[in-house]
Amino acid sequence: MPTTVSRKVVEPLPMVLDRVKGCCGPVAEPLPRRDADELAALGKALADPTRVQMLHMLKHAVAPVCVCDFTAVFECGQPTVSHHLARLREAGLVQSSKQAIWTIHQLCQDLSPAARAALELIP
Repeated sequence: MPTTVSRKVVEPLPMVLDRVKGCCGPVAEPLPRRDADELAALGKALADPTRVQMLHMLKHAVAPVCVCDFTAVFECGQPTVSHHLARLREAGLVQSSKQAIWTIHQLCQDLSPAARAALELIP
């Protein structure tokens, strides 16, 4: 009999901002929530080998890349490729546009400093 797994949303722990010292020594001030969220999203986007490969291809592309080009390279269908591209768009790494009936993809032109640093990790 199949078992049902419930998914629980995990919220970050609340932070006490008026502490100046941990129990053993000083600790750094927490990052602003927006910065921490952006870095977490970038980490999630880079946590999949297919997405890393896509970023590598986009980084070296001389023109925007179509989904059909990715499906020709990877052993996955168009819905899976589109899912990966959506995760990269959500992380602020990729932008997409329509060209006739096709959707083409390229690296964002206005990358945040964190996204730019993340892309520097990709050969």
